[in-house]
Amino acid sequence: MQLAVDDDGGLARQLAALLELGRRARMAGSPAELRFLLVNDSLLLSPYRQSALWSASRGIETLSGLVQPEVNAPYAQWLKALGQHLSQCHGAASSNVGFEAFTAADLPDELAREWAEWWPTHALWLPLAPNIASAPAATPALQTPSGEPAQTPSTDSAHVATAALLLARDEPWSESELTLLREWCATWQHAMASLQDSRRSGMWPFGRKKPGEPSARRWNTRRSWLIAAAALVGLSVFPVHLSVLAPGELVPSHPVVVRAPLDGVVDVFHVQPNEVVSKGQPLFGFDEALIQSRIEVAAQSLATAETEYRQTTQQALTDARSKPQLALLTGKIEERRADLDYLREQLGRARVLAPEGGVALFDDPAEWIGKPVTVGERILRIAAPSDVEVEAWLPIADAIDLPAGAPVRLYLNASPLSPVAAQLRYLAHDAVQRPDGSYAYRVRATLDEPTDHRVGLKGTAKLQGAWVPAIYWALRRPLATLRSTAGL
Repeated sequence: MQLAVDDDGGLARQLAALLELGRRARMAGSPAELRFLLVNDSLLLSPYRQSALWSASRGIETLSGLVQPEVNAPYAQWLKALGQHLSQCHGAASSNVGFEAFTAADLPDELAREWAEWWPTHALWLPLAPNIASAPAATPALQTPSGEPAQTPSTDSAHVATAALLLARDEPWSESELTLLREWCATWQHAMASLQDSRRSGMWPFGRKKPGEPSARRWNTRRSWLIAAAALVGLSVFPVHLSVLAPGELVPSHPVVVRAPLDGVVDVFHVQPNEVVSKGQPLFGFDEALIQSRIEVAAQSLATAETEYRQTTQQALTDARSKPQLALLTGKIEERRADLDYLREQLGRARVLAPEGGVALFDDPAEWIGKPVTVGERILRIAAPSDVEVEAWLPIADAIDLPAGAPVRLYLNASPLSPVAAQLRYLAHDAVQRPDGSYAYRVRATLDEPTDHRVGLKGTAKLQGAWVPAIYWALRRPLATLRSTAGL
């Protein structure tokens, strides 16, 4: 069937309208939007007064000019009965125009009596979604205006429409209008099918079966979903090690701590950080000027006491009253001598020597020189090169049950591909405050074998606990956060 061309360019406008409707159908985001587009915007192709979208399952779904039709209204009930009658009489695949355009004379008396109350003279039936089925036992015959029976499709090609578009107006329908409307309906059906397929693709497979979908394919889809669900359940209960991460570093296991032997000011350092020292090697010294001056004062006091003692001894030879003072002067001399010996010992302790051999671990010497220190303040540590272990700080939120000997792996920032393996030695019972203000538990772990990494290297320690299901490993922190936040 060809389209008629008029002098005013009507064909061009109609084709442009058909393209515009197709574009709107492709852009529609929901079936409701597509149904509204069909009953209202088809007016761009052919003028009409009323339109309705009928379906065998729901009756009247959409009416022109209304957002939501009232299905129990008399008009909707009449349209529902009309659609049921026409679906039995008109083959969806028929190309006969007589099976699409009809009037009240083509209907049974019970439907024709109410035609004038609801509709104008001419109407159009456009099937949309056919389902091939066996022909009914008795097919109602349409009547032509002359009263003669209309042609009925044969039993071999009978079709029953499950949805159709109904249009009504005062003028008859031309062949060019029917051609455009058929093309528009085909475009609309394709858009609706594409939209429904895209929505069904994300649904659980036990939903409604798609029309024409083979049972084998549907069973394969169900089986795939079942296999995926079983695999997910299996993975969720698969046992894994409950592990946590904590900042860690390599520290000496049994370092020798060198502390300040006296109150004073550090004057000089004889070693540098990380320098290997031997036993008895000078490490650092205090300012000796103050001690030296105090030694001189003490020595002078001792000499004065001794001179006074000698004078009193000579007087005691001639004066018996001077003899009792000799005991006092003797005690004074011993006191002055003890002070001098103590100061000389302090002078010797001002030069600090290494008690053991190893690596000197301390900060920049410039930070210590000129700094006053008190007795017992730690200055540096000396550790043997092979005396190394792992120290980690376990946050309170990650404090899981870690038995002695639990595996610990330290991934150093300087060498992430060569982790250091160790075994848990102890986990502190009390959390201490860290420099960043947080609280954490101290963890110490003994190395499984010697390492070439030096003391002081930092990284991330992975501590492994007991075996737990994978779902618990994944949800432990979210559940703990939920309980602490919501108080469940």
